[in-house]
Amino acid sequence: MKLVNIWLLLLVVLLCGKKHLGDRLEKKPFEKAPCPGCSHLDLKVEFSSTVVEYEYIVAFNGYFTAKARNSFISSALKSSAIDNWRIIPRNNPSSDYPSDFEVIQIKEKQKAGLLTLEDHPNIKRVTPQRKVFRSLKYTEAEPGAPCNETRWSQKWQSSRPLRRASLSLGSGFWHATGRHSSRRLLRAIPRQVAQTLQADVLWQMGYTGTNVRVAVFDTGLSEKHPHFKNVKERTNWTNERTLDDAGLGHGTFVAGVIASMRECQGFAPDAELHIFRVFTNNQVSYTSWFLDAFNYAILKKIDVLNLSIGGPDFMDHPFVDKVWELTANNVIMVSAIGNDGPLYGTLNNPADQMDVIGVGGIDFEDNIARFSSRGMTTWELPGGYGRVKPDIVTYGAGVRGSGVKGGCRALSGTSVASPVVAGAVTLLVSTVQKRELVNPASMKQALIASARRLPGVNMFEQGHGKLDLLRAYQILNSYKPQASLSPSYIDLTECPYMWPYCSQPIYYGGMPTIVNVTILNGMGVTGRIVDKPEWQPYLPQHGDNIEVAFSYSSVLWPWSGYLAISISVTKKAASWEGVAQGHVMVTVASPAEVDSNSGAEQTSTVKLPIKVKIIPAPPRSKRVLWDQYHNLRYPPGYFPRDNLRMKNDPLDWNGDHIHTNFRDMYQHLRSMGYFVEVLGSPFTCFDANQYGTLLMVDSEEEYFPEEVAKLRRDVDNGLSLIVFSDWYNTSVMRKVKFYDENTRQWWMPDTGGANVPALNELLSVWNMAFSDGLYEGDFTLANHDMYYASGCSIAKFPEDGIVITQTFKDQGLEVLKQETVVVENVPILGLYQLPAEGGGRVVLYGDSNCLDDSHRQKDCFWLLDALLQFTSYGVTPPSLSHSGARQRPPSGAGLAAPERMEGIMPGRYNQEVGQTIPVFAFLGAMVVLAFFVVQINKAKSRPKRRKPRVKRPQLVQQVHPPKAPSV
Repeated sequence: MKLVNIWLLLLVVLLCGKKHLGDRLEKKPFEKAPCPGCSHLDLKVEFSSTVVEYEYIVAFNGYFTAKARNSFISSALKSSAIDNWRIIPRNNPSSDYPSDFEVIQIKEKQKAGLLTLEDHPNIKRVTPQRKVFRSLKYTEAEPGAPCNETRWSQKWQSSRPLRRASLSLGSGFWHATGRHSSRRLLRAIPRQVAQTLQADVLWQMGYTGTNVRVAVFDTGLSEKHPHFKNVKERTNWTNERTLDDAGLGHGTFVAGVIASMRECQGFAPDAELHIFRVFTNNQVSYTSWFLDAFNYAILKKIDVLNLSIGGPDFMDHPFVDKVWELTANNVIMVSAIGNDGPLYGTLNNPADQMDVIGVGGIDFEDNIARFSSRGMTTWELPGGYGRVKPDIVTYGAGVRGSGVKGGCRALSGTSVASPVVAGAVTLLVSTVQKRELVNPASMKQALIASARRLPGVNMFEQGHGKLDLLRAYQILNSYKPQASLSPSYIDLTECPYMWPYCSQPIYYGGMPTIVNVTILNGMGVTGRIVDKPEWQPYLPQHGDNIEVAFSYSSVLWPWSGYLAISISVTKKAASWEGVAQGHVMVTVASPAEVDSNSGAEQTSTVKLPIKVKIIPAPPRSKRVLWDQYHNLRYPPGYFPRDNLRMKNDPLDWNGDHIHTNFRDMYQHLRSMGYFVEVLGSPFTCFDANQYGTLLMVDSEEEYFPEEVAKLRRDVDNGLSLIVFSDWYNTSVMRKVKFYDENTRQWWMPDTGGANVPALNELLSVWNMAFSDGLYEGDFTLANHDMYYASGCSIAKFPEDGIVITQTFKDQGLEVLKQETVVVENVPILGLYQLPAEGGGRVVLYGDSNCLDDSHRQKDCFWLLDALLQFTSYGVTPPSLSHSGARQRPPSGAGLAAPERMEGIMPGRYNQEVGQTIPVFAFLGAMVVLAFFVVQINKAKSRPKRRKPRVKRPQLVQQVHPPKAPSV
């Protein structure tokens, strides 16, 4: 009878779990209301980063004893002139075990000695030691703040800060995703996020995280904290003799969300908590502390690891390599996707890695949090296309967790959403009977397959949807090792989820649509694709009207790989309109399990359905080609922001793509009836007869001689060109230099806001050029309010062209000498019609910030419309041709053209990107070449790469900002 009662209770819980979410622990739901008797404070977190002088991290090609590591370094330095060096002792739990790195101190600044170290066969890399400083400030909050909520914002003061302005939790904090909804009764916010996600259902079934080892990398935890009953180990990786969370309390909060047993309950109260204290009481941490702690996590066979740090540098090799090693050792890593929303292209590393579960944030009304970073990933740019991230989203605002000494507090941010998923994952692992089936890939497969799709939100905002704990439990407990795809299908007709793919139909002659799909391999840490993917068109559904090409990983490791799908329309469908369908079949193989008797490979075949909308090719005048190939971003080089006023966000790292920081401009052009395509290859690889206008915005790359020659021919034959430039001034570039933490050198920007010398070489045939002037100011043009943000001027323009001038402040003089000077008649806009019959048109404008979502103050979409009317149809806007601001075009007499600053030219960064991601960078060029081979005059027009003008120092070519907590 007792057993029957237990089963009845379980049934009631399963059926009615949601009913009791608000009163599981208390009878009344928690209302988020202000209380007049409480102190309203904002907790502001400030970060700064510095290098540790004379200290370097020497990474080895394997794990070696301390004696062997000492021997390698000694033998490597014998041939150099460096004598004053020593190995710095690391007194932490990893000291007694073999390691793959060492920290050395070299008192002499000799680059040759460091290069000698890297020449040793057992030494992989040498990078400087870094530290991050995190400080706290309490300030008076805005009136009406909930009394139990601590507000978080952050201001970066690094030499290369990685974040935008501080987040505010004011009235505009939450992002309404553009969908209208009528007034409705707001749901009360429950007290416990674990019950909100129905963790109590699994608790009732006896699952509480038992025998699961979960690691929290943060600020430590007090030994006798009343919320935790199974703290297995607390380790200290700092230089302080304490394990307690005595300052910020962030580590206590994160641990509480995962495993608190009372008050603000966590998901897995019986899990084995492994606390890694990697920040001091003064909030200081070092790279070597993290690397040692990661090694120890592998040694202790940690199952789940929560990491609340992040940055934009996906090429930070020591850190990324160690993350790969962690997941390869079956550690399920969960990380916050970043707090840089609502801008697109702002994913943080390591959450943007395919083997890591990247988590975005939502509020309790299931709206995407404004602060939550958006996709796409930007590794594959400019040649390919980004992948879907975040993986999933969950609650990240007003979430309650443990206070430093007990009690509860509420915090917001994606670093809050991350431990929510980490706690859920820990609980899920404890429900699986065959633990050998659980790995980073199978867990991610279960989470994304079970996620609840949020209506009206695209995949770069929500990933696969909202975390659904119970559905993930059902999938995981019936799981069989297999491969899967993310996304699991391609439907270019499904909006808004498949935005931006669904925002524009495809047509014959258009640039191929590239979809980068992630392959998740739950069968093993390594695998391969058998034979090659196979395209199978559905003939009754007109699948033979499209062509599908592939590029894919030769090896899937760790746990994942890529499948790049390139979709184009066949010639026979040039005038056809309709929907075409088919699917791609992929077979993945992995080595047999160790205890398998058969010894045969494990295989899994996956189907990827494809559905596209085809229309007849639009007229040439409606087709705009966006030059992506010459847009560069951080990493791999130092490319500064286009608006010099934005001192807290100096890096241009959002991709400069029409689907990232130029998203609003793209949406506007589509609403005006234009079809916008992306060129991810050199100018020699497209048929100019197909397009009305080539749009070049904020270009940083150099141009091949063959590109320059072809573009001139194309414009002579009717192609029009619109160029939005930005500042370039060598004196200002020297002023905004920074101290690179890897090479220990002062680095200049690789260009200014745009590569004006390269643009001037391109434009010289039409007697046009930009200057190195740098201007800023508000103005009015054609009854539109405008703002010129760190733009350049036009130095030279044809006499029969139209030039518009304005009065601005000389920002260059302000930066260099702190002087304010107003300059009249600054030429900023030029329009020119080539005199030859059938010739195209050229437009120059000196500032791109009015199109860029990153720091745009006033948009100039109306101006872009007017310019496209001119370039596409030959209609000169009367508001410009008869403007009172029109002046005689400048002749350029007496003005020296801007020159490249000696010693800073990056050479071909697209070549470096290609070396980093060879297949993706190569894919765009190859597919376009194959598609347009008939239209291109001769194969020899394919340019040959030339050597860079000035070579980079060979010590370390990339710059790596410090990872820092994402709050």
